[in-house]
Amino acid sequence: QVQLVESGGGLVQAGGSLRLSCAAPGRTLSNYAMGWFRQAPGKERDFVAAISTSVTRTYYADSVKGRFTISRDNAKNTVYLQMSSLKPEDTAVYYCAARYSQDDSMWWRGGTEYSYWGQGTQVTVSS
Repeated sequence: QVQLVESGGGLVQAGGSLRLSCAAPGRTLSNYAMGWFRQAPGKERDFVAAISTSVTRTYYADSVKGRFTISRDNAKNTVYLQMSSLKPEDTAVYYCAARYSQDDSMWWRGGTEYSYWGQGTQVTVSS
């Protein structure tokens, strides 16, 4: 079992930035491909970004490409989502997810591909 804990959410004005973190207390994440998803009220959960175990591969939803950056620090067992140029439509609960991967170049965008999920952190962007 992998427990994931997100942090860094909050209220920000449009055009602002936030950095979300996802940590696994007492657990190494270096063998897990990671993803970020978000869910706005009344909507389905959407893919945001993914990163492979080796950091060599990243992938983004079109809606965030060029504004968000996913990264990871395997030494700190933490994955980040740097969000810039935030828009009101980015308002959602953001979740990180993990999937064990022996292939260090793989990433996944389907929510069903991930085995472990955090509790979510709220991001609210005001106009």
